[in-house]
Amino acid sequence: MHVGRLEAEATAMTESYVQRLSAILLDAISDKDPLVQEQVSGALCALGESQPEEALRACEQYMRQQEKLARPHRTAILRAMEKVVSSHTGELDKAAARAAVLLASREMTKAKELVCDWQQAASSVLVAVGKQHIGLVMEEVLSKFQPGALPHHFVVQTLADLAVANVFGTVPFLTSILSTMLPMLGAAKHDTTRVVLCYALQHFSESILEYLANLDQAPDPTVRKDTFAADISGAYDVLFHHWLQSREAKLRLAVVEALGPMSHLLPGEKLEEQLPRLLPGVLALYKKHAETFHVSKSLSQILDAAVSMGSRTLEVQLDSLLAALHSQICVPVESSSPLGTSNQKAVLRCFTVLACCSPDHLLAFLLPKLDASGERTRVGTLQAVRHIINSAAAQMGVKKAFILSSMRLPLLDPNSKVKRAVVQVISAMAHHGYLEQPGGEAMIEYIVQQCALPPETESQQLGPDGEDLVADSVRAVSVSTLYLVSTTVDRMSDVLWPYLLEFLTPVCFTGALTPLCRSLVHLAQKRQEAGAGALLIQYDSNALPSPFAITTRLLTVASSPYVGGGRGVASLRLLSVLHQNIHPLLGQQWAAAIALLLKCLDEYTEETLSQREWEEKLLTFLRDTLVVVSDDTWICRLSLEMCKQLPCYNRMPQEKSFLYKCIGTTLGATSSKEVVRGQLRELLEAASSQEEAEREDLACCFGICAISHLDDTLAQLEDFVKSNVLRKSIGIFNIFKDRSESETDKVKSALILCYGHVAARAPPELLLARVESDILRNMFQCFSTKVLGVKVETKDPALKLCLVQSLHMATQAICNSPQAGSFHFSQKAELVAHLVEFIKAEPPDSLRTPIRKKAMLACTHLVSLGPPLEEQARVDMIRGCLHSVMAVLPEPEGQDGGQECLYLDTMRALEDLLTSLLQRNMTPQGLQTMVEHLRPWIKSPQGHERARALGLSACLLQHLREHLYISALVPFHNLGLLIGLFSPRCADLWPASRQEAVSCIYSLMYLQLGYEGFSRNYRDPVVEQLLVLKDSLVHPDPAVLSHTCHSIAQVIGKRLPPDQLISLLLTTFEGLGDADQSCSRASAVMIHCLLKERGGVLLEKVPEIVSVLRSKLQETQEEQVLQAAQHSVCLLASQHRAALVSSLLGSPLPFDSQSCALWRALATEPSLTTPVLGLLLERMSRDAPFQESRASLLSGSPSRVATLLPLVATCALCEVMSAPASGPAVLELYPQLFTALLLRISCTLGVRLPQNLQAKERGGASPAPVSRSFEPCSSAVAALQAMLTRGGSEGVVQHMGLEGGWELLRTSAGHEEGVTLLARAMAKFAGPRLPLVMKALMCIQSSTYEIQRTTSTAFLAELLSSNVASDLMLLEPLLDSLEARQDDTCPSVRRLALRGLANVTSSCPGKVQTHGTQLLTAMLGGLDDPHGLVALEAMAGLSRLLGLVEPRDVRPVLLHVAIRIRPFFDSEKAEFRSASIRLFGHLNEVCQADCEDVFREQVVSGLVPLLLHLQDPQVPVAAVSCQQGMGGPGWVGAGDSGGCPTGLRVCPAHVRPQPGVRGAGGGLPEAPAGGLEPALQGLPEHHLQAPDAPLPGAAGTPGEHLPVLLQEQLGGCPRRSPHAHRVPGAACGAHAGAAGGPGAARRSGSPSPSTPAPAQGPGPLSTHESCRDPGPPGEVRLRLLAVPLLE
Repeated sequence: MHVGRLEAEATAMTESYVQRLSAILLDAISDKDPLVQEQVSGALCALGESQPEEALRACEQYMRQQEKLARPHRTAILRAMEKVVSSHTGELDKAAARAAVLLASREMTKAKELVCDWQQAASSVLVAVGKQHIGLVMEEVLSKFQPGALPHHFVVQTLADLAVANVFGTVPFLTSILSTMLPMLGAAKHDTTRVVLCYALQHFSESILEYLANLDQAPDPTVRKDTFAADISGAYDVLFHHWLQSREAKLRLAVVEALGPMSHLLPGEKLEEQLPRLLPGVLALYKKHAETFHVSKSLSQILDAAVSMGSRTLEVQLDSLLAALHSQICVPVESSSPLGTSNQKAVLRCFTVLACCSPDHLLAFLLPKLDASGERTRVGTLQAVRHIINSAAAQMGVKKAFILSSMRLPLLDPNSKVKRAVVQVISAMAHHGYLEQPGGEAMIEYIVQQCALPPETESQQLGPDGEDLVADSVRAVSVSTLYLVSTTVDRMSDVLWPYLLEFLTPVCFTGALTPLCRSLVHLAQKRQEAGAGALLIQYDSNALPSPFAITTRLLTVASSPYVGGGRGVASLRLLSVLHQNIHPLLGQQWAAAIALLLKCLDEYTEETLSQREWEEKLLTFLRDTLVVVSDDTWICRLSLEMCKQLPCYNRMPQEKSFLYKCIGTTLGATSSKEVVRGQLRELLEAASSQEEAEREDLACCFGICAISHLDDTLAQLEDFVKSNVLRKSIGIFNIFKDRSESETDKVKSALILCYGHVAARAPPELLLARVESDILRNMFQCFSTKVLGVKVETKDPALKLCLVQSLHMATQAICNSPQAGSFHFSQKAELVAHLVEFIKAEPPDSLRTPIRKKAMLACTHLVSLGPPLEEQARVDMIRGCLHSVMAVLPEPEGQDGGQECLYLDTMRALEDLLTSLLQRNMTPQGLQTMVEHLRPWIKSPQGHERARALGLSACLLQHLREHLYISALVPFHNLGLLIGLFSPRCADLWPASRQEAVSCIYSLMYLQLGYEGFSRNYRDPVVEQLLVLKDSLVHPDPAVLSHTCHSIAQVIGKRLPPDQLISLLLTTFEGLGDADQSCSRASAVMIHCLLKERGGVLLEKVPEIVSVLRSKLQETQEEQVLQAAQHSVCLLASQHRAALVSSLLGSPLPFDSQSCALWRALATEPSLTTPVLGLLLERMSRDAPFQESRASLLSGSPSRVATLLPLVATCALCEVMSAPASGPAVLELYPQLFTALLLRISCTLGVRLPQNLQAKERGGASPAPVSRSFEPCSSAVAALQAMLTRGGSEGVVQHMGLEGGWELLRTSAGHEEGVTLLARAMAKFAGPRLPLVMKALMCIQSSTYEIQRTTSTAFLAELLSSNVASDLMLLEPLLDSLEARQDDTCPSVRRLALRGLANVTSSCPGKVQTHGTQLLTAMLGGLDDPHGLVALEAMAGLSRLLGLVEPRDVRPVLLHVAIRIRPFFDSEKAEFRSASIRLFGHLNEVCQADCEDVFREQVVSGLVPLLLHLQDPQVPVAAVSCQQGMGGPGWVGAGDSGGCPTGLRVCPAHVRPQPGVRGAGGGLPEAPAGGLEPALQGLPEHHLQAPDAPLPGAAGTPGEHLPVLLQEQLGGCPRRSPHAHRVPGAACGAHAGAAGGPGAARRSGSPSPSTPAPAQGPGPLSTHESCRDPGPPGEVRLRLLAVPLLE
């Protein structure tokens, strides 16, 4: 009990689980996604497989609960239930079955209208349950099928389906069902209802017929057909007489489908009565319906019923029946139409029924139809005939001859469909004994003919639907038919054997050989099993082929074993079984040999089997056969048969070629010389009509024969050559008797080829003695023809090709001879020359014939023979061969590959030739020689030429690497040159070139390792990386290529010997100018990598590298070349900076664009620029800037010539600093560069260029002419401009340009002023740079060159005129430096120092008093300078200083100054006079208040000269004299606009007037209009002199110590800028004293010239008109005051 309870609990748990799971799935079935619905249905079915009753119960409950569930979802559930019920019909209990039946019935009839999917699903559930529980279903369904009312549509359909699904369970109910249904037929008005009722009657009738046919298994064996006759008869009347006439097609088809099975249930009398109307009615439907299957099916059932009852009325309607059926059978059937195929089968069943009852009538109708020409008619008729032969064999047996004779015309029809139908008829005939009758052989021959159809034409036959019929083609059907008939129909054995042998040898049956051989093998094996005698063939019949013909045929076709569906295997197997009929001795030998041949064919495929090897195996088989036979007569007959069959293979070149070889083999086995020579002559006589390929086969035949009969073969050839066959007659009467020229050339070609093959196959021990005398002589005799005694060579390319090919074979045979090493080939040079001419005569751009290939192969063999070729002949041969192959244009893509194969063979021949030449000199020099021949092609602009040349190079290097034998360690001296040649090609545009280039480098690296002593098998891990890099070169991305080239260069750099590095670099530099930019870039990458990795050892080679770089830049203007060269220079500079700079400094001047580019490159690397600039500065300062030389001994002053190194360094500095990238370095070296270049400018003033300006380049190039604009000073100025620009001082450059400062700097006269402008611009635009610049310039103050000291002093002096001196706290250092220059030996330096000290008044006027004593001391020292210009500068400086220094500092020196300047009043130089007078006036101003008497005396003594200088011829002097001598307060002019408004600045208190001098009015006399000189005439001279102040003598005459240069400068008026500093006394006009000098501030407080001073005398004197000084506004004018004379 406990166990039972547990089981019950488990079952309850399981049921609960299934119900819950089913509920979940059923809820999910209403999902909108169709895929989800499908998955849920599948899950329900899977659940029903394990728990069917629970699943069905869950579905039933769910559908009752979900009454509003949508119909599609209800349909899905019902379908799932139907699948579960169908799978578990026998497992359902009645309760579950009843529930399912009730649910399905309710669902099926719930809706009155038709809802097909839903109601069909419910009906299917009822049918599925009814298979096992028919009672439950019938009870439910019949409850809804009641008399008096039309049932639901699907109730009737369910009953019909139940009748089919459960015949034995349904038929017992049919009596009541039919009785209930019969009244419904009349009540059914809708076509849909009628259709379902017809459907039910059809299935009811079929179910009854099946029940009656299986009464032994039926539950009620008492059921009879009569039981249903009345009901069926009543239904028939309604269907046939009423419904069949409906216009609805579906109803008519439903009616006719029902009439077919119903006709078997009708009473016999009624059927006999209805047939005359029934059959026409059914036949009429063929015209009404396109789809006729249902009509034909019903018709076959009606005919079957009529024949079964022995109807007599059927005979009357046979004609109409046959006509209708024949039209149906002739309708083409498409394979895509299943109903069409079914209709054809139904029609054929009708023919079968009629053949059984009326065979004669049927044949009388069908066989005449075979004579019709229409395809459809003939094909349909043949199908009907084939069918009745198979299905009505008993009735057709007596009609065999009649049927065979009627096949005559169909056998001639070329239509493929007809042929296929005929073959099918013949197959049926073979199975039923027709082919044993007379005329049966024609049927067999027809089958063989169809087997021989070419397969390629079959693919063009298309069916009506456009589909290919190859799979069901005539040939395929025929082949299968022949084999089936031979193997499965025993009665055909005697018919086919040996008859099928007749079809072996005719050429027209070649395509059928494979099925023929297979059938014959099977037939022979059957006969062999029957007994040995049964297999023997009687050859008495003329039709059967002879054993020799069979052997020749089968052996020949076996040469193409895979053609024709594998006829090689079939023919060999047939040979094997026929060995007894061929020769009695061959059985054992053939069994073993053929087995090996068949095994070989099994191991290979058509693609893998070598044709040459296979033919050699067959020839070996033939030779072994001939040895076994050893019957000369038999062998001769075999050879005759072979020659006889030769024409049969004119369209089969491969088989014919093999047959020629067989003939040669057979002739070689015979011992009859007459037979050999006779057959050879016959073969030669046919050569005139042969094509090129056949001539080759003929020659091969001769060669094989010569193996055993060399003398006879050569003799026959020579006889033929000597015969009149080759002679040409020149007579006009014999011209038509001669052979045509083309025929003669064909014979010549055949003879030449024969000689070649004879030489190739002749025994080696006999060849050398015959080759020159018999073979080569006759070959050339055939090639050239004598016309009137003149030897004329033919131009026929085919003949030339034959000659070249034969020469190749002959030379190859000579080389292969064991005595070749000692053989002296006297005709070698002549043959090589001929071959080279042949090669050169070929078109260089195309490859159409193998002449080149054959000629080069012949040359290859000749090279290895003695005597050796002369050098020129060898070179000509190499060049000719290379040019003939390299220049050939590649074939366009997509064209025939034949030319590509020829090209590849030609390239291999060229490789062999070059390799053989290299083999004779396996040294680096020999390799170099071969590569030099290839070099032009390696660098060719054509991609295909480069690829080929690199491929050849790789082949040569590979050969050298594999065969190199090194007995002693020697250097590979040209390794760098070779790698440099190949390495740029690693980035070639062609992928093949790139990979071949890497292969070359790979081999070169291992060659180097071999020369270093490594074994040939050694593998270096570094070098092996090249193979990996080689694969990456397939990628065309430039970045990838560049990276790969860099990696290759790294590998090279690691393994290259140091002594080869420079040669590699120099060769790679050549690649920079490559036309292929990709290769040029690769060269650059490799150069840079090598320089970076190995540049440290190139110190001594730097000049050579630089020279090569310059030459490369001269050759090309490509941007990438320039970049590469610049980068290389940078790399060299990073390792050998000094050497590189020295090398670049050796470039000729002026620099060309290439040298400039290299110099500028040094500025691109920040780490290099500063050191390079430093080196250049050092080079520029190392040597003297110039050398002095005299043109001759009598010449005057020496001329200065610039030294070369500083000049070049200056130009180099200019180029480096012209690059924008040099800016940081220039800033770093700003003071040094500025100072050096400024001093360089000063040193090159007036310096000439050297005579030999340019350094000679490597190679001895002549120097280029120098540009006129190029000079030392200009180059220095340009360098300074570049330096300032790069140093951020563009403002200085621009300002100097606007002011003309650069031009001033270049000239000796304006240099000082130019320096002044430069200093002024620097102070304005580059002030922060000045402290360091000033410090550097101060260091130059001690230079040995005066001009440098002068320039530096001028620059420093001008700095003191700018505020920058005080802003940057430079005043004291500048003052100290300039003061120290007072002792300089150079007057200009002293002069400029004084000027600089005086400039303090402009920049720092407040500091003048601080440094007054220091400044005055310097100026006083300048006054005492023996050089006048220095004194002049001192006077100007004092004039500027006096107004700013403390008076106490001035007073002690007043007298000294006055005395020192007094002599200058009378100087010849106007500048001196003007400066001294101006200074005298300033002295007067300083001591106006209190002045010592001594100075008064100087004033009085100087007054007269001042007044006299008012008439100075130099206007500036007169203006200054007027300014300083008249115009005081006591001298008032007649008006403000007249006289000298400024007056003299001499205080009247300094003078003691004498009595009687005063004029009327108490004043001085007026100055006359003509000047002051008349006015002064009345004044006594002593009244104007100080009584005790005699004028001291001057220390020296002004200007007597002036140097020549300064005198020259003072002789003219130098060009000055408006803003330039005016030297005192050098100004012109009234502006001389108003140039903003140091006294400007002091004068600003003086009275205005328009405001007269108070008069101190009786009256003012009028001023002189010409002394007006209109100076700048605000200028203070001092006047000389009139004072009373002292007592």
